[in-house]
This record gives sequence, C-alpha cells and structure tokens, in this order.
Amino acid sequence: MVAQEVTYLDNAATSWPKPPVVAEAMSRFLAQDAANPGRAGHRMAVAAERMLDTVRKELTEFIGGNDLHRMIWTMNCTDALNIAFKGLLRPGDHVITTTLEHNSVSRPLQAMSDSGFITLTRVDFSPSTGLINPDDIRQAIGPKTRLIAITHASNVVGTIQPARDVGKIAREHGVKFLLDGAQTIGVAPINVQHDYIDLLAFPGHKSLLGPTGTGGLYVNATVKIDELTAFREGGTGGDSASPQQPRLFPYFLEGGTPNTVGIAGLGAAGEYVRQHVPAKTLAHEQALVQRLLDALAEIEAVEVYGPSTAANRVGTISFNVDGYSPQELGGILDEAFSIAVRPGLHCSPYAHKSLGSFPDGTVRVSPGAFNTEADIDKLLEALREVTA
Repeated sequence: MVAQEVTYLDNAATSWPKPPVVAEAMSRFLAQDAANPGRAGHRMAVAAERMLDTVRKELTEFIGGNDLHRMIWTMNCTDALNIAFKGLLRPGDHVITTTLEHNSVSRPLQAMSDSGFITLTRVDFSPSTGLINPDDIRQAIGPKTRLIAITHASNVVGTIQPARDVGKIAREHGVKFLLDGAQTIGVAPINVQHDYIDLLAFPGHKSLLGPTGTGGLYVNATVKIDELTAFREGGTGGDSASPQQPRLFPYFLEGGTPNTVGIAGLGAAGEYVRQHVPAKTLAHEQALVQRLLDALAEIEAVEVYGPSTAANRVGTISFNVDGYSPQELGGILDEAFSIAVRPGLHCSPYAHKSLGSFPDGTVRVSPGAFNTEADIDKLLEALREVTA
C-alpha cells in the first residue's frame, strides 16, 4: 500500500514545507563555517559571527528596528517571552494581558502572579469579532502597571489585534508594551517604531519559514539595559575576565553558544519571505480561509468560531462538527484522509473559555504560504463525507 501524500494544514504550529534554500543554507554553513562565533579569532569563527550579525541586521530592518545589536537570538518565541518577562518585571509590578494569549505568555505570567511577584489582569475579547478592545486595556492601567503584553494575532481564530492602538496607549501612560509576534511575523506587517513596541518576541519556525529552535527578542531603544536582568548568564566569547554578564547588547541576554546552524537557515528563510512579499502571502492565506469559511457555512453540522470573514486575520480558522470531539475528528482526518490539522485547546485555554469551546477545544485549520485551493477542497470533501 502506497502512503497517501499528507495535506498539511497546521502552519499555525509550524510552517511546512520549508523553502529548499533553508536546508541548503544550513548544510552549507555546517560544511564551511560551523565554528563557535566570537570564541576565537580564526576565519571560521569570524565567518560565523558575521553570519549572525548579517541575519540580525536583515531581521532588524524587516521589523522597522534601528539597532541590530538589540536583536537577541533565542531558542523560540517562548524563550524570548521568558527572557522579557523575567528580565523586565520587578516585585509589585502590575501586568495587563488578554484571554487570547498562548500559554507562552499566560503561564510565565501566571507563575509570577501565583508567587506574589506581580499582579495580573486579563482583558477579555469579543467572541464574535475575535478582537480585544483597546479601551478595556486603557481602563485596566493602574499606578503600578509596568507592562502590557498581547498577542498580535490569535492562534485560535486568527484575528489580528489592534496592536498599534494598544502600543500608543501604553506609550501615553509610560507603560512598556510587549508584542507576541508568533502568528504574524513574516506575513503581517510589524514595525516596532510605528507600533510603539518596546519588546517584540517571535519564532523563526512559523511564517518566517525557518527551522525550529530559532527565534528572537527585539529590545527597542525605549528599554534601557539597566532596566533589565539577564535571564541566563554564561559565555559570550568576549570580556571573559568579567565575573558578571557583559552589560552590552546582544551579549547581555545571549549567554551560551547560539544556534548558528538554525540561524543560517533562518537567514535564508527570511530572504525568501521578503522576496515573495509578505502582503501577497497574507492575501493568499486569507483567500484560502475565506474559501473554507464560505463552504463551512453551508454544512449544517459545523460551528465556526470567530468572525465569518477572513479580513483582518491570518491563515487560521477554528470549528467543531456535531457528533465528534475535536480529537476524534482530527484523528479521522489524519488517518482516513491524510489531512493534518490541530485539534484541542491549542495552548490557549482562556480563549476557548471565552469562545465556549472549553474543555475540548476545536479543530484548527491553518493554511500557509504553500497551500492551495485544492488543499482546502480536499478538506471540505472529507468534512462533507464525515457529516453525510
């Protein structure tokens, strides 16, 4: 029996496939320059350091930043968020976040709240629009509010949040603004200056089309190095005589050997993304989502969550089918139809509570840059067969 080719619709978790240039760049780096950057003066080490800074510069420019040294390499978006939260927050600080957040935001903040280190406010969103109201965040600001941390787009219903409006409110009140760009960087516009973003956390493996194990934290000039504590200390390849972590970006927040091989791949992926124009990719994903939304509206057994239009959202949609748990339906689509989707809570339990889909969650479909109308039609054909 020949295995059926998989139709991959789980790009909100990790984009796949990757552009061939990604593997080629990683293989080339391993073959030619895979020394430890900054730890020696020989040509391979210098080449590795040069590659890191080249990709830093390209990504910094991509997000509207103006200092490549403030682009901190991390293991993933979760790592970046932890570096930000645990580096910036102090005892007694108040933090505002939302019920749309991924556990990458919710859990570290909840742990800090549970320990009494900070106080925490979660602002709810509208289940019908999938959007937060910036005025709700404004009203939640108090004298001890130190940080507002929100997702740029929901990983459950895909709605793109009014980040610039929230950032402006934060700036007006002297509060730091952190944006979780996990679902948007590489497909939706982000400008750390125009959007009043003080800290931007992002992964490399989603819409940037890079490998897993890569990500970044951009620390804008509005955050001074003296306002931060290093989340981890260790080797930096320079100033080895100092008993403390060097108070210099990026090394202050980059203890240890970075994932040079992954970043080489991320650099190639970023170039590919820029060449193919993120706005065109977003329009492509929205067209696929709208095609799916229109057809699902005609299947009586299906309940779709969030708005009925693909406008102002990334390529993500959640739904349930009467008579099936999300896990059952996800298993059927995988085993019987070779369609990969994501059932469950998607690491966003508060969002599902607001949507009314807790505790089972939903079936999430997230088309990406390489999906086609035929992929959506295959899913629809499967759903029609299942609900017949």
